[in-house]
Amino acid sequence: MSDSEQNKAAVRSCLEEASQGNFGALDSVVSRDYLLHPEGVRGPEGLAQLVQGYREAIADLRVTIEHQFTEGDYVATRSTLTGRHEGDLMGTAPTGRDVSFSMLTISRCHDGKIEEEWEIADTISLLQQVGALPEGAQA
Repeated sequence: MSDSEQNKAAVRSCLEEASQGNFGALDSVVSRDYLLHPEGVRGPEGLAQLVQGYREAIADLRVTIEHQFTEGDYVATRSTLTGRHEGDLMGTAPTGRDVSFSMLTISRCHDGKIEEEWEIADTISLLQQVGALPEGAQA
């Protein structure tokens, strides 16, 4: 497997395993020195804690990878996250509504492990879907 394919596989595994709550699997694909921007999340444990918060807010959380591209040590991934709002979400009480939002992640990998990521999620759309923001609100 080429380095690019190995890096894509690491990112795919991270997204799929974390969304399913299989946090033990992160150690094989996420570096101990991992850093997520802009949140400042560090290490596999920090990533697991962040994802667990989303899993508690969004039941049946699923990640669908729409596209992945590689350039050197970098992997760009566009994904769609779906589930049902059944827990506190950024201060918004559960609504029971189905939600779907997109995310773009740029991952820097080394030796088949993710070392650093930059993430942009469509939280405006997510918050509109649960009624926390009015339709048409913009960042």
